[in-house]
Amino acid sequence: MSTGLEPSVAMANRETGRTTKKNRDFKQNNLAGYLFIAPWLIGFILFGLIPMVISFGLAFTDYDILAADQIQFTGLDNFHRMFFEDRRYGNSLTATVKYVVAAVPLRLIMALAVAMLLNVKRRGVYFYRAAYYLPSIIGGSVAVAVMWRQMFGAEGLINAFGALLGFEPVRWLGNPQTAIWTLIFLAMWQFGSPMLIFLAGLRQIPQEMYEAAEIDGANAWNRFLKITLPLLTPIIFFNLILQTIGSFRVFTQAYIITGGAPLDTTLFYAVYLFNRAFETFQMGYAAAMAWVLLAIIAVLTAISFLFSKYWVFYETDVR
Repeated sequence: MSTGLEPSVAMANRETGRTTKKNRDFKQNNLAGYLFIAPWLIGFILFGLIPMVISFGLAFTDYDILAADQIQFTGLDNFHRMFFEDRRYGNSLTATVKYVVAAVPLRLIMALAVAMLLNVKRRGVYFYRAAYYLPSIIGGSVAVAVMWRQMFGAEGLINAFGALLGFEPVRWLGNPQTAIWTLIFLAMWQFGSPMLIFLAGLRQIPQEMYEAAEIDGANAWNRFLKITLPLLTPIIFFNLILQTIGSFRVFTQAYIITGGAPLDTTLFYAVYLFNRAFETFQMGYAAAMAWVLLAIIAVLTAISFLFSKYWVFYETDVR
């Protein structure tokens, strides 16, 4: 005798079977995903997470890598010494801030200017884009740093060119007033990466807006101020964050070209950290410096995001 429940039971069983199959497929997909990211995940844990945890512990110790069996816990002594006793630490922080304040805006201005020049449809433009990007690839290498040091040397190319124009030779690398500018010029030369990002942003701006503004009588400068800059503010903000972080971490150029001289005017933070860790072997002090640098970058990034709402405009914003 049929009760009329058999179809309902059968339907419930089918739904249960579908759910079970979906859960099984979901777990299999998750397993496949974890297998694909396993090399990166293992590398991050071994060479990223674990060293970070160890360095955080070392920041509160007096640790000499030549006497690894004599680690002494010192509490906040490294940080007290850093902020109140180490004059060279203050010099390194001052030099780094000067470099960031000058190099980041100049690099972004150069990148945006070149991106606008290359935002055209002409024969050979792709070659020029690649050529202008090349310094960003090789700019951080030792070879380029050595080349730059030779160019700005006492008998280098810059002084030779200046002599042809009747200028006196300049001690670019030996003068405290000019040494840091040689590194800033190198940073400006490495504008390729932000240039490509700006170029991608420029390609997303509708041409109809420029055409309408031109019909209304707006000149090129007004179109740049009223259309290009506002619509590029998210890209500018993105580049600003990346370039600020990268500039605080600059090392190779300063270490090879000037070594922190003269008078610590180019003793950037990363150079002094390296000096403490691998030249004087004060690994605990260097670890403390690294965590302070992380805190500085984190605070500046948070402040940038906080104030971005006043000048960064997104398409979803309703104003």
